Amino acid sequence: MSRVGNKPIEVPGGVTITVASDNTVSVKGPKGELSRKFNADIKINQQDNLITVERPSDHKEHRALHGTTRSVLNNMVIGVTNGYERALEIIGVGYRASKAGNKLVLNVGYSHPVEIVPEQGIDIEVPSNTKVIVKGIDKQRVGEVAANIRSVRSPEPYKGKGIRYEGEFVRRKEGKTGK
Repeated sequence: MSRVGNKPIEVPGGVTITVASDNTVSVKGPKGELSRKFNADIKINQQDNLITVERPSDHKEHRALHGTTRSVLNNMVIGVTNGYERALEIIGVGYRASKAGNKLVLNVGYSHPVEIVPEQGIDIEVPSNTKVIVKGIDKQRVGEVAANIRSVRSPEPYKGKGIRYEGEFVRRKEGKTGK
């Protein structure tokens, strides 16, 4: 029994959802539009302002898809109404970020600055030279862009320098002198 999959999704006002015959779901809201094709075995029902997801059997694959489909649909509805954002911190002497046009320029200890061009539908803000905010309506793409920025210089365990998510705990190690 899937606890997540059985929960209905409430559709807020101003959001329209269309389910096509091939299980392609389009969600339109004030921030934009998202569409995604789901597995044909999972049934998506729409009644008034509630969406429910049903599985045909208790087969292992259907149980796995049940909760995942419901979560992805819920993330689409939240994305077109509120949007998603992921904040990153840059820690290290001389490490900084800036914007040049729509590109993000990172100076993080390499011999050259690293430039990152965001995908369409993703906005990158730099409120200070040690903070980067990634915004968008698709939760998966926002997380992926934030992970790519973080992978430019992952935090290292000895001095804690690098790019990390806001609030991320980096476990520190003792150096050679620690006994």
